[in-house]
Amino acid sequence: MGGDHGCAVVVEGVRRALEADTKISTLFLVGDQAEIESALVATGCHDLRVQIVHASEVVTMNDRPVTALRKKRDSSIGRGAELVHDGQADAVISLGNTGGIFTAATFKLGRITGVDRGCIATIIPRQENEFVLLDAGANIECKPLHLAQFAVMGSVYSREVLGYKKPRVGILSIGTEDSKGNELTLEAFKLCKQLDLNFIGNIEGHDLFKDHVDVVVCDGFVGNIVLKTCESLAVAVFSMLKRELVRNPKRQIGAYLAKNAFQAIRRRMDPEVHGGAPLLGFNGMVFKAHGSSRERAIASALRVTADAVQHRVNEIIAREIVSANEKLAAAGISIPASA
Repeated sequence: MGGDHGCAVVVEGVRRALEADTKISTLFLVGDQAEIESALVATGCHDLRVQIVHASEVVTMNDRPVTALRKKRDSSIGRGAELVHDGQADAVISLGNTGGIFTAATFKLGRITGVDRGCIATIIPRQENEFVLLDAGANIECKPLHLAQFAVMGSVYSREVLGYKKPRVGILSIGTEDSKGNELTLEAFKLCKQLDLNFIGNIEGHDLFKDHVDVVVCDGFVGNIVLKTCESLAVAVFSMLKRELVRNPKRQIGAYLAKNAFQAIRRRMDPEVHGGAPLLGFNGMVFKAHGSSRERAIASALRVTADAVQHRVNEIIAREIVSANEKLAAAGISIPASA
């Protein structure tokens, strides 16, 4: 119910996903029943795997997440999270308020045993492949332990879902030297060196798109700035390129000849390929789709989430977090009781 383009667009994306994916046994559509039924008719979605769960309220973009979830007890995101908590569903996907879904995951699902903070992991494309950036905005202030755990969770996701056999993990800093960074990154560096990671140390911003690293770790403040800068830069570059290519007839002819190359680049950078970002560290897969998602992005979100469930990402994260915490505790690092 939280998408920018209405319920019918979401349902059409669901219809496409179910046509392409036989692994999904049941799909709950949570929200206003009348709207959903109307959208099912309009899109011709008659798949027997679809079930409607009525929810009379929605957490809007203007709501304060914690307050809204407490007051709107029949919200669609709250009901969706409860389906996972009760074991009826393996995952929840939302197009709505990011804070709302993160809050629902935290308080209704709870964190995986040993995880002190959940995080948002964003997949960013580069020339030949892609990398995972985390945290992308959930935790503005972090402790070194949080970054170390983000590194573990990002490594698992990169290995199990993206297919990297031995993901290279780096901490985003202002220099590659071990001594560069602030207190947070310097301490996180020490922790990551003690873990069973393919840890390559510090990386800088210009390393992101050079295929030097597969998992980029930072706090949510830095990560969100990096993510939005990358998104806006991509839009600006395409806009400038388009303007320059139509300045005169010669350039227009060249642009026509290179049309397939430009289309290939656009496909490579298309955010709809992944459909959004997983929230890692919770008891149940949680996926945040873009609020502006259209049908193809919805289908992609369902595909990616189903893959993560099938690869038992949460179970692997749970095992590796326990192992990481044990190593850190043995090295004299204090692990909070909440973890």
